[in-house]
This record gives sequence, structure tokens and C-alpha cells, in this order.
Amino acid sequence: MFDVCIIGGGPAGLMAAETAADNGLSVVIIDAKPTYGRKFLMAGKSGLNITKDEAKSEFLNHYFNAKKWLAPIINNFDNEAVMKWAQDLDQEIFTGSSGRVFPKSMKASPLLRSWLIRLSNKGVTFYQNWKWVGWQGDVAAFETILGKKLVKSHTTILAMGGASWPHLGSDGLWADILKKNNVTVTNFQPSNMGFKIQWSKYMKPFFGTPIKSVRITSGEFSAIGEFVISKKGIEGSGIYAASKFMRDGNNLIIDLLPDTEIETLNKRHKHLSPKVSRSTFNRKVLRLNNEKTAFFNEFSQHISTQDITHSAKSLLIPHEGPHPINEAISTAGGVSKSALNDNLMLKAKPSVFCAGEMLDWEAPTGGYLITACLATGKWAGLGAVNYIKSLK
Repeated sequence: MFDVCIIGGGPAGLMAAETAADNGLSVVIIDAKPTYGRKFLMAGKSGLNITKDEAKSEFLNHYFNAKKWLAPIINNFDNEAVMKWAQDLDQEIFTGSSGRVFPKSMKASPLLRSWLIRLSNKGVTFYQNWKWVGWQGDVAAFETILGKKLVKSHTTILAMGGASWPHLGSDGLWADILKKNNVTVTNFQPSNMGFKIQWSKYMKPFFGTPIKSVRITSGEFSAIGEFVISKKGIEGSGIYAASKFMRDGNNLIIDLLPDTEIETLNKRHKHLSPKVSRSTFNRKVLRLNNEKTAFFNEFSQHISTQDITHSAKSLLIPHEGPHPINEAISTAGGVSKSALNDNLMLKAKPSVFCAGEMLDWEAPTGGYLITACLATGKWAGLGAVNYIKSLK
């Protein structure tokens, strides 16, 4: 019998484990995979952006409709706390020019390794290759290579992630189990994903090429950024930031020349013959680099020369919808706020808490995802601590 059984070994689950252990509770953390933090390690391949160094009010704005719900949770373990957490694990950090914070190693593995050692030293028990299949009565049940196993505990914290990158463990199959236990789960949608475009043959040489320094606009979102032309369409940080608004039905508009005013382009245009060729126009008026020229031509062939200058500043990008959820970085949807109390405990299943991407929130990349996973893990861990205290 453990005080706390934590199911899911990502950042949320590990933080919940540490919080409970620090309060003197016996803890077991169980993962369906052979190793812990697989998605965390994958994020580390691009440098492991752990948080963003910015004002709290601005930071919280990136959680969209969940901002009010998550505010006390993130304020309890905010971006400054995340930086201190990494440093306490002997990881030097630095802040980039955009405010994004990274370990100096630009890797997740040293941090994760130090964290697992620290948890082990605090008495946390680890079970791997155990797949949660629900409850037998009120006891957590697992499928293992040795058959069915049961784990008794006073409390359970579920931290099994969303439904993206299923090969790393976040398969979302837990949703059906919770629904059968009268828990409201909002349907999953892809978040921080690319969008499908059927390119002409002329774009093939540019697959994998970044398009830098553009203004990306969709609905309420508008920001300077960049994206990548891929074989399947468009992706990258700028598109991920706009993806929620695009997914919700807003058009994607690209300004290829955000630092050049339309008046400047019109002045250049005046000096050209009305019969000027498209290539000459691009070279003398727009002055785009090769990849921007190819991208612009792909979507502007139907536009008259008279309107082409405006199009470069406001280019409508038709697409065929988002990439599938298994290719998304994260997901929207999950356990509804209405299904939880203020401590992240399930109303339909007292003593069971939820944390991380299992919850119904979304955020862009840039450190917001990891921060909220850590913060909700800590909050659920504290909830479990207080619940056990109430039993005594």
C-alpha cells in the first residue's frame, strides 16, 4: 500500500511524485513505457525550452480560455520557479533574445537523469512497462508482461498526457476509461501542428527551407515569426503559434515584407512599365529572396499585377486543414475543468487527481507547455498531500 500512486512518468507525474515525497508520503510512479520522460526527451532534441522569462500577466495570456483556471496553479509554480528547479538539478540555464529559457547543455537528458536520481534518493518507487487499464473496484489495475497487477494506494494522480506522439506514450486511451467512470472529457484536437498544402512541382526544391521574418496573422493572432516549407505543407514555430486560430476556422494571412511599408512598394511600382514581367516585378519591387519568391508565386499566380503589391503584404494561404493529431506537438481537449475540484481531484472519483496535458488546456510552444505541466503536477501533488492529511 502506497500513499500516492502516480500514473505517467512525464514532467507532470514526476513533479507530483516529488511534491508528495517532499511531504513525507510513500510514492510509486508507474509508466507504460520502459523509460520515463520520453516526450520530454524528444522536446529536448530542439533544445528543451523549459519556460519563458516574461511578466506573469503576459505569460498567463498564452493559456487562452484556460487562463483564469490555470492562473493560481501557475502562480504557485511560475516561470521563475521553473528556472530555479532546473538550477537546483545542477543545470545551468540561459535566456535567449526572445526570452525563451534553455539549459546550457541544450539537452533534456542531463536534467531528467538528475531528477530521477533525486527522486530515487527521496524514496520514490518506479515501475516501468505497466499499462494502466482502469480500476478493479477502487484499486488501480495494470497490464504487465507478467500479467495483471493491482496497486493499492490512498490516492492516485493521473498524468498520462494528451493524445499526440502516441509512440512516446501519450495515446489518449485513458479518455474512454474516465468517460466510463462518469468523468467529462472534452474531445481531443491537435494543437501546435502544421497544416496540409498540396504543392506544385515547383516547390519541391524548397522542402525543408525556412521562411523567415514574416508577419503571420490568423484571427486574433498576429506576430512576426518564421515557418518551414515541408513536403506535407507548412509547419514551424510561427505556424504553431497561429495553429489554434487556424484550426478554429480563421484564414491564414502572411505578410512577406513586414518591415517594408506598402507606400514604399507602390513607389517602386510606379517606375515600371504596366507590361513588366512577373519575375522583373518581383526583383525590382518586392525584392524577395528565392524561397519567399517561390512561396509568393505559389499563391499569387491568379492575382493581377495591379493587385500584386498588396498581396505580398497580405497573402491568403489556402490549406487543407491541420496535420493529424498523432503528428501534433500537443493537444487541446482532455479532462474538463467541470469534472475537477479546485485541487484537480475528480468529482466523480474522489482521491483521484489529474495533471499535465490530460487536462483541457492548450498553449503555444515556447516554454508554456512544460511550465504548465510542472505547475499542474505540483498542484495535484499538493492536493494529494492535503487529501491524505484529511483522512487522519
